[in-house]
Amino acid sequence: MLDKLQAIYNRYQEIEQQMNAFGVATEGSNGQKMDMKRYVKLSKDYKDLQPVVRAYHDYKALLDTIAECRELLESEKDAELRDMAKEELNTSLARRETMEDEIRLLLIPADPTDSKNAVVEIRGGTGGDEACLFAGDLFRMYTRFCEKKKWKVEVTDFNEGTSGGYKDITFSVSGDGVYGLLKYESGVHRVQRVPATETQGRVHTSAAGVVVLPEAEEFDVELNPADIKKEIFCASGPGGQSVNTTYSAVRLTHVPTGIVVSMQDQKSQIKNMEKAMTLLRTRLYEREYNKYMEEMSSKRKTMVATGDRSEKIRTYNYPQSRVTDHRIGWSMHNLPDFMDGNIEDCIEALQLAENAEKLKASVG
Repeated sequence: MLDKLQAIYNRYQEIEQQMNAFGVATEGSNGQKMDMKRYVKLSKDYKDLQPVVRAYHDYKALLDTIAECRELLESEKDAELRDMAKEELNTSLARRETMEDEIRLLLIPADPTDSKNAVVEIRGGTGGDEACLFAGDLFRMYTRFCEKKKWKVEVTDFNEGTSGGYKDITFSVSGDGVYGLLKYESGVHRVQRVPATETQGRVHTSAAGVVVLPEAEEFDVELNPADIKKEIFCASGPGGQSVNTTYSAVRLTHVPTGIVVSMQDQKSQIKNMEKAMTLLRTRLYEREYNKYMEEMSSKRKTMVATGDRSEKIRTYNYPQSRVTDHRIGWSMHNLPDFMDGNIEDCIEALQLAENAEKLKASVG
């Protein structure tokens, strides 16, 4: 383990030297432009290695302490000093086991997308109006969760349901480590409750689909302007009423893949264009990410975060005030609290289950 940590520390120092070589200016001493894509990649790698490097220094110091205690026990004649050395040795050996388990988890390759922002889509599924209302409830649940995490939520597109809620809604979430937490929400969410429209008090089952995508950054996807067909049109609201008389809404078509995105939530055409480009990059990035997920799934089947969006992942049972995550058998009997955005216990349980699987796979 120490050799592996030493190799990572050597890589950390190399990255540090390469970053210093870039200098603080955007122009190098030779007048050539700085390779920003490479610099961003180095900065991210440097940041990602910092927890491992800290663990390496702590582990090395602990091994030094263990060696010193053993040396003292071999050479020291004073009984009191020997007792102190023996006590510290036992404590250090116990700490070494715990630390080695922590380091094994750190050494498991992290999902490169975990640190990214996210784009979330919620769509009402089976259940008609009730499914739309449930989609609205899920949106509120995620909004409240994001508020608690101090993340920024921005709605980019939506279609309201006829009785409330949403037929579909898309929003972006920005902050620290957003995708790494929200990715567990992808899948089919099922609700069991008495709809407001039900006159005989019967419990109905409805569903909504949630898709969480890592938001692509400018450096993740290279877009050829010649491959993009741009269309400008007037934004419209519910009922087709004109929201404004200026052509501010934007539709982009990526000709090679046929991917189409539109944006009309801003009055400024320029801002809509910027957001549409971000969404288009995310859609293209999703294609590559799906390939990555399929490759990972073929290597290691996991019950958590499989990327299968058709899988029923969670049931919200209102009569029994219970929410159950079917991937790990986790349940909570305080549904109102969960729907108010207190979903972190469930996400942490999913993370622990996935880490346990990864650790088992790495040891095996």
